[in-house]
Amino acid sequence: MAAVLRCLLLVIAAGVLAGCSLLAPDPPVDQDDLCEIFREQPEWYDYARASEERWGTPIATQMAFIYRESSFRSHVRPPRPWLLGIIPWFRSSSAYGYAQAQDPVWGEYEEDAGGLFARRTHMKHATDFIGWYNRRSHERQGIALSNPEHLYLAYHQGPTGYERGSYRSKPGIQRIARQVEQRTWRYDAQLKQCESEFRCRHFWQFWPFCSE
Repeated sequence: MAAVLRCLLLVIAAGVLAGCSLLAPDPPVDQDDLCEIFREQPEWYDYARASEERWGTPIATQMAFIYRESSFRSHVRPPRPWLLGIIPWFRSSSAYGYAQAQDPVWGEYEEDAGGLFARRTHMKHATDFIGWYNRRSHERQGIALSNPEHLYLAYHQGPTGYERGSYRSKPGIQRIARQVEQRTWRYDAQLKQCESEFRCRHFWQFWPFCSE
């Protein structure tokens, strides 16, 4: 009987997770244009702007990170290998959600800033997490919040790895960090052309108070 109940609970849990995944927004169609991303999901602009105001990481940098980490897929995880082709094995890491935050550092974020109800599968919390993490990199490693390449290196390698310079022997990681930087500048230039659309779209927002 106990075994049957455990199986039933597992089925229910799997169903709940699948339902949450189905309710998540689809990834944007045009991920190379930040204006189009925000036109599809205008509330994402609000979340990224709130994170920028709280922690200091520019909107374009946050979204370039999320593009690199998950391609804007809310429930993505590292692939699960199969032992002998038939036995599901352990994933390579606990990374999950838009920002691909791993369990230990997500726990630190929950305790320090996010709270127990923060979810890695919600863009509001993913952007806030990236802002929080980059603020920590700025304070501990002295990385400027205007330096997306090194912010990403610290994000990927962790504070200890970054301080040891482990990325210097990893040309693949360096190349990815440069790609994140290039996408940041592209997103930033695009956002300058369309940001007014998102700043003043709510009925309680009106020019000129929402234009800056």
